[in-house]
Amino acid sequence: MTNLPIAQILHRAGHWSGTAETCELGYSDRFLRRKKLTTQSGRPFLVDLAQTTSLDHGDALELGDGALIKVIAAQEALLRVSGPDLLRLAWHIGNRHTPCQICADHLLIEADPVIRHMLEHLGATVTGITAPFTPEGGAYGHGRTHAHDHGATAHDH
Repeated sequence: MTNLPIAQILHRAGHWSGTAETCELGYSDRFLRRKKLTTQSGRPFLVDLAQTTSLDHGDALELGDGALIKVIAAQEALLRVSGPDLLRLAWHIGNRHTPCQICADHLLIEADPVIRHMLEHLGATVTGITAPFTPEGGAYGHGRTHAHDHGATAHDH
């Protein structure tokens, strides 16, 4: 991995411009600090960020030579959740620390048979789909609350 181009700079979606190669990553793969990745055109590179970071669809990693690699959210197996009491369903999903993408008339979560059964028992209509997954970030700012550290303050993240 020593001769690979290295990406140590992250530009958030909407805060960069220009041309870029693309790298398609699933939700869990977009949470990283140091990892070897490959662009869709087959170019390997190493991500080496200062801290573990949640990459979002549309973000760009900058290589040492200034080249940009745009992060694309990959198609994943998801559950589309709808029902007459969407807020209540969202509360139950959040209560289980399950990442959730909130849309106007439905919710999207990763495919999980246990959560699916719970939601159906609560009266939800649950449909398996394949789509990019871009759930809401954590309550303390950008990214995820993977560690479930409820004692953290806003400036810690």
